[in-house]
Amino acid sequence: MAVGVAIKSDGKQYNGKITLFVLLSCMVAASGGIIFGYDVGISGGVTSMEPFLKKFFPGVYRKMNGDIKTSNYCKFDSQVLTSFTSSLYIAGLISSFFAAMVTRDYGRKPSILIGGIAYVFGAALGGAAVNIYMLLLGRILLGIGLGFTNQSVPLYLSEMAPSKYRGAFNVAFQICVSIGYFMATLINYGTVQIKGGYGWRISIAMAGAPAAVVAIGAIFLPETPNSLIQHCGDPQRAKKVLQKIRGTDDVQAELDDLIEASQASRAIKHPFRNLMQRKYRPQLVMSVAIPFFQQITGINVISFYAPLIFLTMGSGESASLLSATVTGVIGATFTLITVILVDKLGRRPLFHVGGLQMFIPQMLIGGIMAAKLGDEGGLSKGYALVILVLISTYMAGFGLSWGPLGWVVTSEIFPLEIRSAAQSIVVAVNLSMTFIIAQVFLAMLCHLKAGIFFFFGAWVLVMSIFVFFLLPETKNIPIEKMEKIWGEHFFWKRIVGDSLTENNKIEAA
Repeated sequence: MAVGVAIKSDGKQYNGKITLFVLLSCMVAASGGIIFGYDVGISGGVTSMEPFLKKFFPGVYRKMNGDIKTSNYCKFDSQVLTSFTSSLYIAGLISSFFAAMVTRDYGRKPSILIGGIAYVFGAALGGAAVNIYMLLLGRILLGIGLGFTNQSVPLYLSEMAPSKYRGAFNVAFQICVSIGYFMATLINYGTVQIKGGYGWRISIAMAGAPAAVVAIGAIFLPETPNSLIQHCGDPQRAKKVLQKIRGTDDVQAELDDLIEASQASRAIKHPFRNLMQRKYRPQLVMSVAIPFFQQITGINVISFYAPLIFLTMGSGESASLLSATVTGVIGATFTLITVILVDKLGRRPLFHVGGLQMFIPQMLIGGIMAAKLGDEGGLSKGYALVILVLISTYMAGFGLSWGPLGWVVTSEIFPLEIRSAAQSIVVAVNLSMTFIIAQVFLAMLCHLKAGIFFFFGAWVLVMSIFVFFLLPETKNIPIEKMEKIWGEHFFWKRIVGDSLTENNKIEAA
């Protein structure tokens, strides 16, 4: 059985091309991903720096330096330490629901602007922190910025991009996440060398640089045509923007579809309640399952705690940060490759290949650590190098699949009338899982030891099966016509078939 691979498109493609204007606009918006990636990279690196631990987490510092006899796997097991990492994500979770209202009622641009400003203040406060309370308050402000940008940026990119190249445009967000992560690991590697013990302040405060780019750039961004029609009710203004970003005057077909979608959207007074309707059941499932799976791949274990993992295996402070930088470069490189492949091969093939590329390394890493790394001592250089290669292979698989595609698919499958609400669920689930994993990982590492990699590897197998059976291909389908894929899928048509037929009859009448 084909398992829903061949979804028929109505073949509709709008006029236009990729213009310099839309490229620049999307580049500025996508740079919001740099904020996300930078924080992920900075958190793990800073928490491995001795001056930072000595000032804010002295108990962890003593365990790390052998003052307290502790298993290799438990040196960093501290709920206060994990709170430093995870507090940002619980703040992002809460703020994402407010961001949904701003994005729906006032547009995508204001939400991006608020996110950039909040992040600037959070970075400044964190860099100047003199106690744990200032440090955590700075993290909360960073989380507010994260909630707003993660809510609005993927929507902005999907709505601005030509449908034929929407996948590539959306991958730009994950590319920026990877760039941010790479920047963070490089900065951490440089600041750890600084004498005087203040290098961590530079690492945290430098987050304000990409945030300032986002905040200032957002002032000059055009609002998306979808948003202009939805909250301004101005088709002519939307038409002018469409003509500018598509590079052609003949945009009437696309404009008509946007107006039709907007009219349906205005009829919806309670988008969250409406999302529970049967006809939106596939979108609701995907808005929860995809971000859940994206985080349960174990990527944040690698990204947040890569330096700590290498320290656990016996690497030095600088070597652990350098190893994290290497894995970050590889992940970013394969995310760039995805830009080329996503609209040619489609989403599903990349999910399949990337899933296999993540599953095998996690099984091997778990096996090597179980066999060779006990509670004391470290790995030999040979095995440590093998672990580095395997983690790099894993990062390449994530960069090819769940990293960018987790944002691509969720930003393109929602009808306009539920788009903001559904995207807020995507962000909320993503940040909830990020928070939970960040909060419990070090305790799990302490108790499960090498088995932690088997745990995440098993989830990669589960999500790969999920994609194979339940996720239809969305390549080259206009965003306003995306509902067709569910009515033609072997499984989902049993759920939405009747409701879609009723809607079509109403529209025809």
